Amino acid sequence: MRVPGLIFSRSDLVHSMQEDQSLKQVANVAQLPGIVRYSIAMPDIHWGYGFPIGGVAAFDMDEGVVSPGGVGYDINCGVRLITTALLARDVKPALKQLTAGLFRAIPSGVGSRGKIRLSKKEAFDVSRNGASWAVRAGFGTEGDLQRTEDGGVMGGADPNAVSERAYTRGYDELGTLGSGNHFVEVQEVEEIYDRRAADAYNLFEGQLTVLIHTGSRGFGHQICDDYLKEMRDRVNELHFELPDRQLSCVPLKSDIGRKYLSAMACAANYAWANRQILMHYTRETFKSVLAMSSNDLKMNLLYDVCHNIAKIETHTVNGGQMKLCVHRKGATRALPPGHPLVPEPYKAVGQPVLIPGDMGTNSYVMAGTHRAMEESFGSCCHGAGRVLSRSQAIRLTKDRSIARELADRGIFVQARRKETLREEMPEAYKDVSSVVEVVHAAGLAEKVAKMRPLGVIKG
Repeated sequence: MRVPGLIFSRSDLVHSMQEDQSLKQVANVAQLPGIVRYSIAMPDIHWGYGFPIGGVAAFDMDEGVVSPGGVGYDINCGVRLITTALLARDVKPALKQLTAGLFRAIPSGVGSRGKIRLSKKEAFDVSRNGASWAVRAGFGTEGDLQRTEDGGVMGGADPNAVSERAYTRGYDELGTLGSGNHFVEVQEVEEIYDRRAADAYNLFEGQLTVLIHTGSRGFGHQICDDYLKEMRDRVNELHFELPDRQLSCVPLKSDIGRKYLSAMACAANYAWANRQILMHYTRETFKSVLAMSSNDLKMNLLYDVCHNIAKIETHTVNGGQMKLCVHRKGATRALPPGHPLVPEPYKAVGQPVLIPGDMGTNSYVMAGTHRAMEESFGSCCHGAGRVLSRSQAIRLTKDRSIARELADRGIFVQARRKETLREEMPEAYKDVSSVVEVVHAAGLAEKVAKMRPLGVIKG
């Protein structure tokens, strides 16, 4: 190990880390050239491809590497939170109808196809311009872009760095939810912890909100797969021994390293366009089902953050400024008050950090801190983190109806496959509240609000 492993956790969460290979993966990442300070694990850490999910690592631009396994297959998987002017108690009579309306409006599930069919030229445009392409196409407003991480577009995207196979997969998946842990969830703000930050974020108790969780779909998956294969073929060119072939990587300053970052940016932009379109479908569904106008609903984007990305950022290291490539795989950026990349309405309280639960569990809004900049390269956890594999969850729910169990708790859920609900049962994940308490106590982010699920659609 070239640097120590730094793990944020507590006693009730450590056991699950010891049952998979995630801690070994933290140690493996610490062996990569050019890594700076620490190989970091958030409390939602679990086993992933190469890097653990919930892992953060920063690399020197001259001596360091870039690894697709440090970003993941679902490039820019992320979440966006929509606030409304509605009280949850007023909408509950229509909640079942609203959930069904969202399920009809938003294509979901494995291999789902959207209503949009991109030409090659349009696919290039999406790859370069991200969420702004969607806004220009009529899916949202300029105000949405101002409250999206990086304005919803990642610089340096080169559509020519993307394979034809990736484009083929992406032509008809824009505006789709996908499967697995992706969801659209109608929620109620249950508790406010920080009134000042909540006011800045326009959150209040009893409020109805919507959380959207999805990423770059098959487009991003194919880009990751293409570059992993290319980098695996070049392993023998490396001047060090990889501890795990899943950590295939190349120097950041190499041609293939720069090409991967350009292709990754295309996938990130596709994901932002995807979430922007899903928000538009959500707004239209609310208007139709509730027979209310946009002015009455006031469905505004609070923020959109990505979970799986590698970004070139400047951080303070040993008292000096250093440009680094920060890999966040299953981790959220958590920028402090006053940071130049925090949108103006939130400058005084810090960047909104969105921590989703899944179906039957709470989600949280937190605020970024200066401590995160000092300890974790401005990073925080991204969710609960799995404790059961999907096959284990399927096996343990053989005689259960997850939909009925959730309905008994007042949570309406619709999914394309019953198996998806079994794979994603709440017990398959760590206690998200415990995860949030760890990062709050460590000072990586501060609790602002807690939401509980009311209606969920899944693939």
